Amino acid sequence: MPTDVERWKDEVYGEEIRDHLFEFAEAGWDAIPDDERDAWFERFKWWGLYHQRKGQESYFMMRVGTPNGVLEPGQLRTVAEVADEYARGPVENPEFGAAYCDWTTRQSIQLHWITLEDVPAIFEKLEANGLTTQQACGDSWRNVVGCPVAGKDTHEHVDAWPIAKELHETFKGDDEHANLPRKWKVSVTGCDQGCGQGDINDLAFEPAEKDGELGFNVRVGGGLARKEPRFARDVDVWVPEERVTDVAGAISSLFDDHGDREDRYSARMKFLVDEWGAEKVRSVLQEEYVDWDLETAGDDLRESYTYNAGTGEHGDHVGVHEQPNGDYYVGLNVLVGRMGVEDVFALADLADEHGSGEVRLTQRQNVIVTDVPEDALDDFLAADLLDDYSPDPHPFLRGSIACTGTEFCSLSIVETKNRQVRYARWLKANVDVPDGVTDFHIHLSGCTASCAQPQIADVSLRGMKTRKDGEAVEAFDVGLGGGLGENPRFADWVEMRVPADEVPGYVANLLSAFADEREGGESFREFVARQDEEALRNLADPEETDYDDPYMHNTKLTWYPYADDDEMAASPAPTDGNGEPIPGGD
Repeated sequence: MPTDVERWKDEVYGEEIRDHLFEFAEAGWDAIPDDERDAWFERFKWWGLYHQRKGQESYFMMRVGTPNGVLEPGQLRTVAEVADEYARGPVENPEFGAAYCDWTTRQSIQLHWITLEDVPAIFEKLEANGLTTQQACGDSWRNVVGCPVAGKDTHEHVDAWPIAKELHETFKGDDEHANLPRKWKVSVTGCDQGCGQGDINDLAFEPAEKDGELGFNVRVGGGLARKEPRFARDVDVWVPEERVTDVAGAISSLFDDHGDREDRYSARMKFLVDEWGAEKVRSVLQEEYVDWDLETAGDDLRESYTYNAGTGEHGDHVGVHEQPNGDYYVGLNVLVGRMGVEDVFALADLADEHGSGEVRLTQRQNVIVTDVPEDALDDFLAADLLDDYSPDPHPFLRGSIACTGTEFCSLSIVETKNRQVRYARWLKANVDVPDGVTDFHIHLSGCTASCAQPQIADVSLRGMKTRKDGEAVEAFDVGLGGGLGENPRFADWVEMRVPADEVPGYVANLLSAFADEREGGESFREFVARQDEEALRNLADPEETDYDDPYMHNTKLTWYPYADDDEMAASPAPTDGNGEPIPGGD
C-alpha cells in the first residue's frame, strides 16, 4: 500500500503547490485546516519550506538552493536582505543574534522564522535575482553539489561548474523528475580533491579518463541517513561531458520506476543498489533507459583526493589559494556554518570591493570569496570580518560542523549549534593539538538523520538522551575515525549516551591518548583504523571538566532553547503575519 506521503503527492505535488502556497499566504496560517497540515507541510517542502517544530507553529525554515554552491554577484546581498527583513523570530539566539544565515552541508542556504504570509514577497525578491527555493527539499532533485571552486581551481581535471549548472536547469521543475520515491542527491566532481563528496550521494559523477578523453565515472547509492550509511557503488560506466545530463536523467528515471514507494525508510537509491547489486543497475540502465551503448568505466582520477581525507592536507578550500588566471580565492571558516546577518552584509561588501562579487559555499559549511586580484589580497585579509571568519583557523574551529538541532528541527533530540560553538571554544582554550594535526573534524548531529554527516568525521557525535544524577539529560553517541578520501571509512561507534557536558573531557582524553600512542606521523584516522574494537572502547573515558553546558535539560520539550522562559506554555506561537499571537479558538 502507498504511504500517506505518496497519497498526498498523488493529490497535489510539484509546480502546482505554489498556487496553494500563495493562497494560504494570503489567507494566513490559520487558514490551513488542522487535519490537512501534515499533508500541506509535506508538499511545501517541494518549494523549500519545512515547518518548524512544536512550540513554533506558523514558522518555517526556508532553504535556498545554490547549485554547486555558487552565489553570483549580487545574490549574497539579496539573501542578506531577505534574512534581515523576513527571518527574525520572537527571541534572539545568544550566539548569532536575531537574524542569521545557515550555510549547509549541501552548499545551500537556510533561513528561519519565515511566515507563510511573507513567502510571496520573498519569492519575488529571490527570483528577481536569479535565486529559487524550488525543490530545495521534498522528494525530488535536491541541490546539485560539487567542487565549490569549479572553474577556478588548479587541481581540476574537468571544469564541472557548467555541468552542475546544466543539471540544475534541466531537472529543477521537470515534471518527469519532480515526484521521486524520496530525495535525490547528485554530486559532480571534476577535481582531484574530492570536495564534491560523491561517495555519499545517490548519484555521483567522478573525474575519469578513457582513451585519452576526460569525462566521468558513475557511482550510485551513497548516503548517510539513519544508521544505514553506504558509500556509492561503481556501476562500471564512463560518460563524456556531453552525455552527463542524459545519463543523470536515465538513472533518475530508473529510481523513479523502481524505488520503494511503500516504505519511506527503504525509499533510497542505496537500498535499491543493495537489493539489485551494481551489475543489475547497469544492465537495467542499458536495456531500459538509454538508447546508446554505455561505455565501461575509465581510469579513475580520484587517487589524490584530500577533501575530508584525514591526511592533514587542506582539501577544504579554507585559506588563500591561487586561481589559474592569477587571481586568488580565499576560503573563510564559518564556525558551525552560521553567520549573523550583519556579517553576511559585510561579506557581500568584501566580495564586491575586493573580488568579482561572487561568493561560493562549501560542503563544510564555509564560504569562499573568489577572483581577488593579487594587489587587493592584503587589504582583503586585513578586513575586520576575518577576525571572526579566519582563512587560517584553529584546528578545532576549522573542523566543527553542526546541524540545526532542537532550536528548530522536529527530528532533533538535542541542542546542536550553540553547543558545538561552546565545545570548539573550550577545546581551543584547554586542549593541546597533537603535532602535525592542522584540522580535527568534530561533526555534531542532533539525531540519526545525519544532516551534519557525523559518520565521516574524526569524532562523530549523534544526539541521544540519558540519565545523570537521576535526571534526564542530553547526551551523544560517539564515533571515531570516519572520513572520505582515497580510503573512505565510516566512523566506529565506541561510546554510547555520553552526557553532553562530559564530551569535551572525553575528546581531551582521546587526543591525549592519540598523542601518546600514535606511531610516527600517522593521522588520527589511521590511528583509529589500527585499533581493535576493545582498544577503541578503552582509548578514553568521558569526564566532567570546567566546561559548562546550559542545554543539558530536554531542549526538545522547550518551545525555544534560548528563551528566558522556554516552557512550551510560554510560546507565542502560532502567530499571525505580523508576528502577533493568534488567540485561541481562531
